Amino acid sequence: MRIYLLCFILLLLLSNVLAYMPVVLLHGILSGSESMASLQRFIERQHPGTKVYNCDLFSNWNSLEGAWNQVVEFRQYLDAIGKQHTEGLVVLGYSQGGLIARAAIQTMQNHNVKVFISLSSPQAGQYGTSFLHLIFPDLAAKTAYELFYSKIGQHTSVGNYWNDPRKQELYLEYSVFLPYINNEITSSNSTDFKNALTRLDKVVLIGGPNDGVITPWQSSHFGYYNDDMEVVPVNKRKIYTSDDIGLKTLADHGKLLIIVKPFVHHLIWHTNKRVIQEVIMPHLI
Repeated sequence: MRIYLLCFILLLLLSNVLAYMPVVLLHGILSGSESMASLQRFIERQHPGTKVYNCDLFSNWNSLEGAWNQVVEFRQYLDAIGKQHTEGLVVLGYSQGGLIARAAIQTMQNHNVKVFISLSSPQAGQYGTSFLHLIFPDLAAKTAYELFYSKIGQHTSVGNYWNDPRKQELYLEYSVFLPYINNEITSSNSTDFKNALTRLDKVVLIGGPNDGVITPWQSSHFGYYNDDMEVVPVNKRKIYTSDDIGLKTLADHGKLLIIVKPFVHHLIWHTNKRVIQEVIMPHLI
């Protein structure tokens, strides 16, 4: 009888060790939850029993809605899931979804997100023709500021994180989203934004030089252009050196992981099984 009891206890302990936290997925621009279905299935096969929530908010053309509106709704979605799973969550956002998810976490002071994975997301902004042509075929990067840095342009998610290196005055004047969530403009929420991010156990920033859409590709790691159009790596930018949103704090505590993965195009980060196995699966806890 004692042997059976010991075996039962051992199985319980083993099941707890092998249990993985629930995963919340958020799709990119001009797509929906169906685009993340293959990633969901892969996680479920590799980690049987793991609960995966594939968010279907703001699908397809609705993904162009203002970033703050998306943040508010995704935050409510995340909060409801978090209340069901007090052990914690892993949140993965792809492309625009990674920026929306990060902002949602930053606006949740009592979140129980443990790991945030940003999969090829424009965390420092976007400035590039390749990206524009997916949505606005006739719009050139050099003149896009005329649309995006206006009241009309700021009603679009793209306008909310369009970051023209040579029009920084207009960016700071008109952009209602990115300069605030990145604490480039100090607000009454700046401290809360930083504190919420540093509560995470791990932040994983994934991107690569062959992405072909996120421009510069280093934006996926919070690197960005200076006014001479030279890319400044994250550890040389003010957002890091001044610890504006807590990236340096995370790094100093071993909680910030920057992954550079070459030879991966933007459209396959979340569908290529080899890529998923190498850059995503090791960070699901």
